[in-house]
Amino acid sequence: MNATKTVAILTHQRVEETAEPVERVATGLREAGFQVIATAEEAAKHERAQLSAVDDPVAAAPDIAVVLGGDGTMLEALRDYARTKTIVFSFNYGAVGFLATLERDRIDEGIRRIVESDYDVLALPTLVVKPAAGERIAVNDIAFLRRSGARVAELAYLVHGELIAQARCDGLVVATPVGSTGYNLANGGPIMAWGVQGFVVSFIAPHTLTARTLVASTSDVLVVRNLSLEEPVDVETDGRRVCTLEPGQDLEVRFEDHPAHLAKVPGTGFYEQLRGKFGRLVG
Repeated sequence: MNATKTVAILTHQRVEETAEPVERVATGLREAGFQVIATAEEAAKHERAQLSAVDDPVAAAPDIAVVLGGDGTMLEALRDYARTKTIVFSFNYGAVGFLATLERDRIDEGIRRIVESDYDVLALPTLVVKPAAGERIAVNDIAFLRRSGARVAELAYLVHGELIAQARCDGLVVATPVGSTGYNLANGGPIMAWGVQGFVVSFIAPHTLTARTLVASTSDVLVVRNLSLEEPVDVETDGRRVCTLEPGQDLEVRFEDHPAHLAKVPGTGFYEQLRGKFGRLVG
């Protein structure tokens, strides 16, 4: 084992849940020769774990980012470390934990797997948008949402400059295969197995009986257009608001060539994960 390997720690806000396991993880990895780092805020949250505070864990290029949190914290880490070689190893301290490497009761097993590199690495495709404030990455999805109390949205999307669909609706979701089990699924869109080369586009509550879901190719560049003359829509990446699509404006969504990397227990496949987290597709 390389004694200079570095691990970054990221947790959610419920410190009472993660304080003891973070201390166990940090102690176990240090004893195995790892350097364990975190932001100053994270180090202050978990003083007993004696994490080494750094200004920017991403810039420190850790070998592994260990996450103790829910899907939101896991997605944060995957976004932060996309385009790097850092592998995200996650313990589920949330409700569903679809992206979890292990459940919270398997901390000791997780430490062993990290030390022994006993895990597979799944490359997760991402989506990207480029609003005026700068490029934003999504691991799950990009959503275009009408504002609360506003009129229904009027949205269209184009591929290769060709208008594909338009509808009065509550919004539109563009999802990766991993994100297809999130907002897209709740919206009635299809589930896409990990490894499918494409992304799914679906309207939210369309005011028409003819709206259909599209599964687009990774080479397709999608343009979402706000057809409204008055109403802006909010744009979110993985549930975080990143910009506003003003009336008459377009925003380009494209597949990202540089994936995020998620550690998975060997032998744990998509269908096992799907059934374990959501149950059977039919009763």
